[in-house]
Amino acid sequence: MTSEQDPRPRAVIVACTDGPLLVRGEIDLISASGEAIPRTRKTVALCRCGVSTIKPFCDGSHKLVGFRTDPVPPADRKRDEGIVTGEEAPPDAERSGA
Repeated sequence: MTSEQDPRPRAVIVACTDGPLLVRGEIDLISASGEAIPRTRKTVALCRCGVSTIKPFCDGSHKLVGFRTDPVPPADRKRDEGIVTGEEAPPDAERSGA
């Protein structure tokens, strides 16, 4: 079924700072084994920290473990993506002889 034929409203996913993914709208949740995971609410919070005892749903454990979703600083992002501007060298350059 194409999106033009699908009568369900488009789902929206909101990444909460230092918290879960909030999923609003109709989606199908499927387990790793292919089984449907029942939903009882229109909006569900999905765990991102990996500590929830009710995975895939959030139970608030991210607050207890200090889970953070801080963005990668621009300098680190450039390094991680292999972008070198000429002013900077990758951290391995000195060790590898590059």
